[in-house]
Amino acid sequence: MEIKMDPVLMDIKKNNKRDNSYIVYSYLFKALDYSIKKYGRGKVLDIGCGNKPYKSLFTNNISEYTGCDINQTESNSVDIICNVTDIPLPDKSIDTILCTQVIEHVFEHEKLIIEANRLLNNKGVLILSGPAYWPVHGEPNDFFRFTKFGFQQLLEKNGFTISETIENGGAWATAGQSLAHAFEFSKNKSIFFRGIRFTFYKLRLIWLTNSLFRWLDKKDHNPANPINYVIVAVKND
Repeated sequence: MEIKMDPVLMDIKKNNKRDNSYIVYSYLFKALDYSIKKYGRGKVLDIGCGNKPYKSLFTNNISEYTGCDINQTESNSVDIICNVTDIPLPDKSIDTILCTQVIEHVFEHEKLIIEANRLLNNKGVLILSGPAYWPVHGEPNDFFRFTKFGFQQLLEKNGFTISETIENGGAWATAGQSLAHAFEFSKNKSIFFRGIRFTFYKLRLIWLTNSLFRWLDKKDHNPANPINYVIVAVKND
């Protein structure tokens, strides 16, 4: 079974408590909104842009927004179709790079960071996100999960200084997201499992579960077991 974070992510404003990915998106969207509005500027390159769901978060501080991806999308949003480790743009031609939920799908992920460094101007900004926890998705091109220390080593080794690291949720949020996935991927056809799936979805217990675990995470936050990370890194001189 192929599991994707969201194969048709179009509108980040439509995150609903009845959705299986509500918890992770509630953190991810907030962290990206903060990072983009604080650091996004000039010429922007969205690596692995998909349908460009985050373009609307960039303010008037940008002069150009270009998206690249390995395939064209249903919304025809991709400007440059290419391998994300070999992007046909000049050295030091970009001010801000956004790369969200892509790095886990790139087997030679260090080349992705090297390419970002090549493209950025001095003091250019990389806004990068990737999962610490998530089911296998985008099969067979799903290779890695990262800790904040893994991101730190990868970025510092390749010419970046980390400005901010934002954990997306803590232990309770990860537990709630994992529970939602357990129901989503349950396929047992026995009366018992069909019954609990019916209860979870049709009686809106998913809404209650998402609300409860989001509240628990707020009241008893432990960042040691996050779902995801958003990293802001600046290219060294």
